[in-house]
Amino acid sequence: MLEKTTPLDVDAIYEEIIKLLDEKKAENIVTIDLRNKSSIADKLIIASGTSTRQVGAIAEGIHRELKKLGVKSSIEGIPQCDWVLVDAGDIIVHVFRPEVRAFYNLEKMWGAEIPQSQAFV
Repeated sequence: MLEKTTPLDVDAIYEEIIKLLDEKKAENIVTIDLRNKSSIADKLIIASGTSTRQVGAIAEGIHRELKKLGVKSSIEGIPQCDWVLVDAGDIIVHVFRPEVRAFYNLEKMWGAEIPQSQAFV
């Protein structure tokens, strides 16, 4: 993990989140660049967990690590863990159970293409 010595830029925070998603065995990770699409954030990361327990563990792990790095973030959706959102300001992370992700299909809404090898449900 990165140690906080200077304020982290969006790319460093992004790399740290991707590393955490990989460590927590998140599946079907998709990143959408929002810089020219929306002012809500610079990057949107969407990933799946295989169960409510894993979805919660992934999101809470990201939230905890960001806090250690001095990055303010908020987390929503923990009680149900079907869809948990971690808002780190310039980066928003959505972690879904596969069925819920397929239903909401955020990738399509933002015009992102999902590689065939990453198709879910």
